[in-house]
Amino acid sequence: MERAEMSATVEQYDDTEVVEQLLGRPPLASFEVVLRSKSGLPVVIRNEPLTYAGLPMPTRWWLVGKEEVLQVSRLEAAGGVSQAGSDLDADAIHRAHLRYAAERDRAIPADWAGPRPTGGVGGTKRGIKCLHAHFAWWLAGGDDPVGEWVVAQMPSLARPR
Repeated sequence: MERAEMSATVEQYDDTEVVEQLLGRPPLASFEVVLRSKSGLPVVIRNEPLTYAGLPMPTRWWLVGKEEVLQVSRLEAAGGVSQAGSDLDADAIHRAHLRYAAERDRAIPADWAGPRPTGGVGGTKRGIKCLHAHFAWWLAGGDDPVGEWVVAQMPSLARPR
């Protein structure tokens, strides 16, 4: 379904159906839409830290907006991950991973005895794996220097936070 068609029919679908269409597959975990486009479509979702199957879901903040994903994918394809890694302080990125992991881990039930997500943004323990995950968290209000770097490269992606 095209974006314009989805915009016209967004009220006919629940968020799960729309996110499934945007991802091209069913969501793996319960989620909440935390940022929407002007037309009401999901742009960023916050996943529960555990999948429906009880497996770790390391990607807490997920960029699902069609245009945003496309633009960030182009930035990645142009070497954006390496460039961001060169431009940004490694310690600042590491601290962002720690903040992300702490927020995610607080959402895991205290009595959970199964496997737990590890790493920080997108499950990464150090460095940068995915600009999409960093940017999604930044859009949702996260203190993420990589997400901020993405906006500096493509100011058209900036949104009020």
